[in-house]
This record gives sequence, structure tokens and C-alpha cells, in this order.
Amino acid sequence: MPYYVYKISPSPTKLVSALEKLEQYDSFKEARQHARSLRTELSDADNCQIKVMFAESELEAEEQLMEKREAPILREWEK
Repeated sequence: MPYYVYKISPSPTKLVSALEKLEQYDSFKEARQHARSLRTELSDADNCQIKVMFAESELEAEEQLMEKREAPILREWEK
């Protein structure tokens, strides 16, 4: 399964974000390196995220990115 690198830009509503597929890689190492280099190029004024997704297809990767996730529970020692 391939690794997809996406740029996620905020939209006016919190329900939907603008996704832009940047690259597709067969190995995680290459995808991670590309994502890290893109993140270093972002300025503080940029209000977007760069993420790597592992999925069988582009559609599945975008579904996973759009999925609403609950905030993780912080343990007492993590605060």
C-alpha cells in the first residue's frame, strides 16, 4: 500500500477541510522525509498542515483525514 502526502488547509467550516494530495510514495521513509522538508518550508503565517497517510487508495486516505477524532486522554504525568 502506498503512502500519501497531503496538505490540509482550513476552510470556513470546521466540518470540512481542503485536502491537496502532494505526492505518493511506496516507502514510509521517503514520504516522511518529503513531509518534513515541506513542513520546514512553511512559515508561521501558514495555517495548514502536512500529513502522511498510509492507505490502499487515495479515496481511503482522504476519508481517514476527514474522520473526526476525539482528543486523546492525558494522563496525570503527561500534563
